[in-house]
Amino acid sequence: MKFDILEFDQQSSARAGTIATDHGKIQTPIFMPVGTVASVKGVHQTELKNDINADIILGNTYHLYLRPKTEILEKAGGLHKFINWDRPMLTDSGGYQVYSLSGRRKINEEGVNFKSHIDGSSHFFSPEFSMEIQRKIGADIIMAFDECTPYPCDYSYAKNSMHMTHRWLNRCVEYLNENREIYNYNQSFFPIVQGSTYKDLRKESAEYIASIGAVGNAIGGLSVGEPAEEMYATTEIVCNILPKDKPRYLMGVGTPINILENIALGVDMFDCVMPTRNARNGMLFTAHGTINIKNKKWEDDFSPIDEMAITYVDTYYSKAYLKHLFAAKEYLGKQIATIHNLGFYLWLVREARNHILAGDFIQWKNKMVKQMDKRL
Repeated sequence: MKFDILEFDQQSSARAGTIATDHGKIQTPIFMPVGTVASVKGVHQTELKNDINADIILGNTYHLYLRPKTEILEKAGGLHKFINWDRPMLTDSGGYQVYSLSGRRKINEEGVNFKSHIDGSSHFFSPEFSMEIQRKIGADIIMAFDECTPYPCDYSYAKNSMHMTHRWLNRCVEYLNENREIYNYNQSFFPIVQGSTYKDLRKESAEYIASIGAVGNAIGGLSVGEPAEEMYATTEIVCNILPKDKPRYLMGVGTPINILENIALGVDMFDCVMPTRNARNGMLFTAHGTINIKNKKWEDDFSPIDEMAITYVDTYYSKAYLKHLFAAKEYLGKQIATIHNLGFYLWLVREARNHILAGDFIQWKNKMVKQMDKRL
C-alpha cells in the first residue's frame, strides 16, 4: 500500500491524498460503506460502483466468520470474488462486535469467548485467530484485534484494556510476519489507538501505535456515546502524534458533521452504518439538513429528493414518491433512500477533498456544518 498526500490545508490539519492498493486507488478523505455480511444492505455492487462510486467498502470479520463461514470464503478465493467486487476492501477485526456482545462474551488475556448472536453457539477469538480469518477473507486492509471500551469507562479499566490491546497488537504482528497472504495480492495492516477519552492514555496509546511503523493507523473506541466535543478533543490529540505520512482511519464515525470536523483534525478514512441504517428508517441526509421522509409535509412535494442530484435517484424520484413508498412499506423505498444517503456521504467527502485542493476547505466546512445542522 502506498499513501501520497497531494495537498495540506493551510488553516487546519485536513489533507487530500491517494491510497494505492492492489485492487485500485482510494481518494482521501474517503467514506467507506459498510457491508457487514458481504452486502451493503439494499444496494447492488453495480450501484456501489457506478452510481455511488465507492472507492472501498467494508466487511465484518465477526459476521463473516459466523456466516457464510471462513471456509466458504476461502473456497471462493476470498471476499472480493465471493461478492464480485474488484475494488479495495477493508475488514475490521471483530473487536467492536465482541464489545457490542456485552452480555454474551468474556474477555481475558488470551482473547474473547463469546456466544453467537445467531444460534448461541460458543466461539473464541484470539488476536492470532482474528488475523487468520482476515487472511482468508482477503481484504486489502486488515485491522488489529483490540478491545473497544464502553463510554463512560473507569480509568483503571481503560488503562488495563489499552495495555492488553497493545499486547494483542504485538501478537497480531507476530502472526502476520509468520503467515503471509494466501491470495496473489498484498494486505496492509492497521493497528488501533485506544484509551477511552482519557488524554494521557490516548497519548500513550498513539505513541505506542506510531512506534509499530505500520503503513496506516486507526483510532478506535470513539462514537460509543461520548459527547462530540470529547470525540474531537481525543482525535486531535491522537492525530498530532500519529505519523503525518500515514493514513489515519477513525472507526465507526459518524454523522456528516462529525466527518467534516474530523477531516479538519487530520483524519483520512471513515466508516459508519448511519447512512444505511437511517435510510431504512426514512431519515435522509442532505446538504441543507436532514429529512424525515415519513412526515406528511412531503406527500405532495414533487421536487427531486435532492436538488444537487448526487446520484441518479435524486432526480429520478420525487420526495412525494419516496414518502409514498415508505407509507406503503415497499422495499424500493428503503433502497432508494440508501442509495441517496450513501451517495450523499461520498459526495460530501469528495467535496471536502476538492476544497482542500482548492485551498478554501475551512470556509466551506464551516458553511456546510451550519447548513447540515437542521431538520427540514
